[in-house]
Amino acid sequence: MRQLLIIYPHWPPSNLAGVHRARLVANYTARHGWKSVVLAVHPEYYEETPDHDLLRTVSEDVEVIHVKAYPVPPIRFIGDIGIRSFPFLYRKALELIRNRQVDFVWIPIPSFYTALLGRMLRKKTGIPYGIDYIDPWVRDISGRADWRHRLTNFLAWFLEPIAVKKAALITGVSYDYYQPVLKRNFSGYQWVDPNIHDSAEESIDLNVGMSEGPTRQPKHKRRLSVFHTSFPYGFDSEDHHIKLDHLEFPWKAGIKPWIYAGAFLPNSRLFVELLFKKISSLRDQHKWPSDIELVFVGTGNYPGKTIRDYAEEYGLGSIVKENRQRYPFLEVLNFLSEADTVMVIGSTEKHYTASKIYQSLLSKRPVWSIFHEESTALQVLSECKAQQYTVKYKAELSKEEVEHQIEETLLSRIASDTWEPDYSKLEKYSSAENTRKLLTAIEASINISHSRH
Repeated sequence: MRQLLIIYPHWPPSNLAGVHRARLVANYTARHGWKSVVLAVHPEYYEETPDHDLLRTVSEDVEVIHVKAYPVPPIRFIGDIGIRSFPFLYRKALELIRNRQVDFVWIPIPSFYTALLGRMLRKKTGIPYGIDYIDPWVRDISGRADWRHRLTNFLAWFLEPIAVKKAALITGVSYDYYQPVLKRNFSGYQWVDPNIHDSAEESIDLNVGMSEGPTRQPKHKRRLSVFHTSFPYGFDSEDHHIKLDHLEFPWKAGIKPWIYAGAFLPNSRLFVELLFKKISSLRDQHKWPSDIELVFVGTGNYPGKTIRDYAEEYGLGSIVKENRQRYPFLEVLNFLSEADTVMVIGSTEKHYTASKIYQSLLSKRPVWSIFHEESTALQVLSECKAQQYTVKYKAELSKEEVEHQIEETLLSRIASDTWEPDYSKLEKYSSAENTRKLLTAIEASINISHSRH
């Protein structure tokens, strides 16, 4: 059985969202003939409140090895756990590669700085590695010109090329997240997604000049390739079967909660404002039921105008509740399954993937949503025949046109309890399928790496 070493500092009981990227892959590698070994930092070095229930979501066949980290200094100049644990992760990874039959190293980021481990380990051992973009490393920081953001982005421009240049594989939750990485660092390469270009002939053709015999071409004409593939967070349906006892719900008895769970994004503000404006109008017309309340949980400590501020502005303070603290993952899943309606408020950015769409659909509750018309989340809803309460946004629309869509979908949801999605269409977004895609790309990149050596 081949072995995949996953280096990701956070692991359950850490409740950070990125934990699920590594967890969902690790849980399903055994199904495809691989063993996952996860290298993480010991929970005592995490800054966030632990969620011990999350350990129930980890498959028993996943091996987890913990290392220590430097503690956060009294003056929090460096908090990034990837930096604090870097030398300990490197030494342990080197030991594992030398003492075991590790076939590939896969490093989801952020923490971004752990991406450098891949190149260091490759230089020392020849092991091929891949970097997985949960978020872009180099990003637009316009509007965030404080010294910390400027320093972070300067380091990103400087360090990313070093980290990725020798990578055998680039992956990410969305092609749009890492396409700029390919453009910046692999402009002279062929970019190959083996989940699309998977024929033997095309793979062999990438090695022109490397075959033996009379067809061998001069070395300087050799064409190089970089493998890549994208897959969303996906989901493990087993997570939704875990029910928590003695759970306190964030709404009072006797109401119909419409719940939104997750961070409040800067580019969601327009949607929230138009939604509240329309609900206020419907209330004035006596078309909004008095027993429906909007419940926002886990929205985070974001800057600027809050959801509560928007609610007060439109006279909805009595029916909009916001709790900004992060809730444990399994608690959120239980909240969704008990709600009257699940709200998914996307972004005006078309590349926004909204991984929460899977959890929302699997709650088996009606989903009211709003997305850019080019968002991949809209594709998921369409395939599952779950668009009946969905607003499709595009920049060319006037605010009045968007408000009209919002009104139609709200009134439709109020008037009907019909909700019969085709859940079978979700299977191709499952963790099992995502892991298959990742391992297909890893195996292709391993074959090329071996042929080059």
